[in-house]
Amino acid sequence: MRKQRRELQEASISFLDVISCGFGAIVLLLVIARVGDPSALEEAENQLMGSVKDYQERLFEIRGDSVVLDERLQSRKQQLSELTERIARLKAKLASVSKQSNQLSQSQSREKEQLQLVLQVLSEEMERLLGPEFQQKNQLVGGIPADSDYIIFVIDTSGSMQVAAWEKVKKEMLNILDIYPAVKGIQVLNDMGQYMFNNDRKQWIADSPQTRKNIIDKLATWAPFSNSSPVEGINTAIQTFYKPGRKISIYTLGDDFQGRSIRNVVKAVDQLNRANRGANRLVRIHAIGFPVHFPPGGTPSASAIKFAALMRELSYNNGGTFIGLNSLN
Repeated sequence: MRKQRRELQEASISFLDVISCGFGAIVLLLVIARVGDPSALEEAENQLMGSVKDYQERLFEIRGDSVVLDERLQSRKQQLSELTERIARLKAKLASVSKQSNQLSQSQSREKEQLQLVLQVLSEEMERLLGPEFQQKNQLVGGIPADSDYIIFVIDTSGSMQVAAWEKVKKEMLNILDIYPAVKGIQVLNDMGQYMFNNDRKQWIADSPQTRKNIIDKLATWAPFSNSSPVEGINTAIQTFYKPGRKISIYTLGDDFQGRSIRNVVKAVDQLNRANRGANRLVRIHAIGFPVHFPPGGTPSASAIKFAALMRELSYNNGGTFIGLNSLN
């Protein structure tokens, strides 16, 4: 009996083992069948491709951002380099300007000392030539009266002026003309009384922009004989062009005076330019002195000192202004 039960129990266990193995096999077959499903493989592949595509797009974006950032970095580096070079140039310019400023300051100091010396020499020379009764009526001139309707230039055309000061003469004539936007008449003589334009002798030239241009252009080739004395030109201008009611200014441009007596010239012009034997003057006489004979750091020539003394006194006595230039530039 026991033996029969034992055999029955062993048979039941074996059956259960077989059944479990069978279920296991079925499950395994189902799993294998699912993995091998084409639709599942395609779906997995699509998911993988989508992920790869996303990662590629993100990679391209990162690379693009990297290129942009690199370009910006290079641009900033170039700008920094340019700014560095500009700063270096500005520092060099600053050093140069500072050096020039120091040199200019020293030069101005030397010129001031020279001008003080020349002023002292002029005062002594004028007192000697004009006598003890000489009195300087104007110490400094602040400007040129611009109340005239007619202008006459009396220009020293000597060789020294032509060679050393002619370009400066052009500039000063333009400056004078700029003071008078419009006048009724213009005339140009040299210091000997010779006319620049022979066709307009003894008559006024009508003022216009073209007239002014013609005068400046003519200077380039105009070189009549000169004795470096403005007396003849001034006398010709007054005697030929003055008439009652005309407001005339004479501008004398020169560098030296070769005449003998300053005092005699001053007296002669005073007599000629005095209205009704009174203190009033027929015309104004201005003068500009060019430092042709004033060597830098040296002593001016005697003829240059005489010209400055003469024209200073003539301009003061005849309602004008004397300007002594300190440079030909």
